[in-house]
Amino acid sequence: MAAMMNAAQMQEVLGQVVLQSLQEKEEQLDSELHKMERMEEDDFEELRRQRMERLKVAAAQKAKWKLAGHGEYAELRDQKEFFNEMKKSERAVVHFYRGSTLRCEIVDMHLGKLARKHPETRFVKVNAEKAPFLCERLKIWALPTMVLVKEGKTEHSIVGFDDLGGTDDFPTSTLEMVLLTHELLLEEYC
Repeated sequence: MAAMMNAAQMQEVLGQVVLQSLQEKEEQLDSELHKMERMEEDDFEELRRQRMERLKVAAAQKAKWKLAGHGEYAELRDQKEFFNEMKKSERAVVHFYRGSTLRCEIVDMHLGKLARKHPETRFVKVNAEKAPFLCERLKIWALPTMVLVKEGKTEHSIVGFDDLGGTDDFPTSTLEMVLLTHELLLEEYC
């Protein structure tokens, strides 16, 4: 009988705590609503001005990315071009490929889609056979390999499809989530 009383008392206390929490939240929401109701035209104008300023900054950033080659999936011809391009971008995904490798074509398809969707990240590919120095320096030992570069430094390498489920038919969204996990993509574009 005592255990039932304790359970009933616990339930009563828990109910009171939940009720108090809900009342506090309601008061906060009421306060926000009252603040919005008291806003004057000048307040709304200031909000609009701030919003326009944020939109202008975002548009300028997108234009800067576009000039740096973001928004498209391009091939870099040589090691010199690789180093020059990596200096221009804060985030880059570099696909080391061989033209005769089927899995490299699968990666090309996915990276082409992601390049158009994610202007915040540079997507490029490098023919591994034409860049032996880069392959040795970045320890490229299997193809396809995607090297993830942040602020000019190699962050991680995705070798083959193990990080992507281990199958050839992984969806683009899987690669997108792996890149997001490594902070190569910005969440606002997902």
